[in-house]
Amino acid sequence: MTTPAPDAVTAAPLRLGSALTVWPPVVLAPMAGITNAPFRTLCREQSGGKGLFVSEMITTRALVERNAKTMNLIHFDPSEQPRSIQLYGVDPETVGRAAKMIADEDLADHIDLNFGCPVPKVTRKGGGSALPYKRNLLRDILRQAVANAGDLPVTMKMRVGIDADHITYLDAGRIGAEEGVAAIALHGRTAIQHYSGEADWSAIARLREAVPAHVPVLGNGDIWSADDAARMVRETGCDGVVVGRGCLGRPWLFKELVSVFEGTVDYARPDFGYVATTMIRHAELLGEWIGDEKRGVIDFRKHVAWYTKGFSVGSELRNGLATASSLAELEELLAQVDQEQPWPVSADGPRGRTSGAHRVVLPEGWLDDPYDCAVPSADAELDTSGG
Repeated sequence: MTTPAPDAVTAAPLRLGSALTVWPPVVLAPMAGITNAPFRTLCREQSGGKGLFVSEMITTRALVERNAKTMNLIHFDPSEQPRSIQLYGVDPETVGRAAKMIADEDLADHIDLNFGCPVPKVTRKGGGSALPYKRNLLRDILRQAVANAGDLPVTMKMRVGIDADHITYLDAGRIGAEEGVAAIALHGRTAIQHYSGEADWSAIARLREAVPAHVPVLGNGDIWSADDAARMVRETGCDGVVVGRGCLGRPWLFKELVSVFEGTVDYARPDFGYVATTMIRHAELLGEWIGDEKRGVIDFRKHVAWYTKGFSVGSELRNGLATASSLAELEELLAQVDQEQPWPVSADGPRGRTSGAHRVVLPEGWLDDPYDCAVPSADAELDTSGG
């Protein structure tokens, strides 16, 4: 199915530091259990190798202690250039050690810092989207990361704030710019919203106005199509986009994003035959990465509903796909679906987590003083990576 492409959008290449240039200015957001090496490979294949594809969240303590799971998560395919790692940490010294390790051992070409995760196991320790409320602690972490990363660009990803009464993004953006971050990404929701409601793109526009022009601002939230990305850039003046849930079951979104930034007249929306082929490729990559076909297919199961959304598949067949345990079984079931079935309009729109607002779990007394620089306790550093 060929759909008229949205009007091309004018944008410059994303320049991160002196050595890294990304075109188009499109970034895959880290998602726990999703943006592993196989999924990044799939998205990169679709984009023709263009854009920036960030790893799952890596915990700084687990990295410096060389936790086996963490070391596996930072393994990049030789074809993956540039290599991008997202770090989570709450202790400036540990974050600095992790950044130095990445730089000294040539583990990646880019470091992103996570200040946006809203899940309770992270915020209850003072991490993720809770941390920017502590302005001085945020500054110390950024300073240590930038100082120890050498020539590697360090960027930050954050949310609007904890809730409507505790907005942090403007202060955090200014601090980031002052401490030398190479770019700032903003998800237009607060932590309490999680992924509910609509992202506030006007906050992205205000951040773009608030930080120096030489620091790129990237917009994140509710980019479900290439048209959404183009509209965000036009409405907010942001320098690029970060895509998360919009690519779940839609890795070809990156091909469409390249098209809209490069001014292609139109692009083809896939029929089910193309979707089925992509599903098999995804499951194969997972099996190769894990080293076990069955485990790869089992890990793939969570993607089935996203890939098949909107298509006429049937509940029994859909359930079969979600319980398949081999590539042969997956291929046999997919072959039973009409391969020429065109892209359905109902396939567009939100996917992934869309549940309502959640209470934000914070350390006791966290909101008492936004400038208190007390470092969270040692157990605040998660000992495993990937979210």
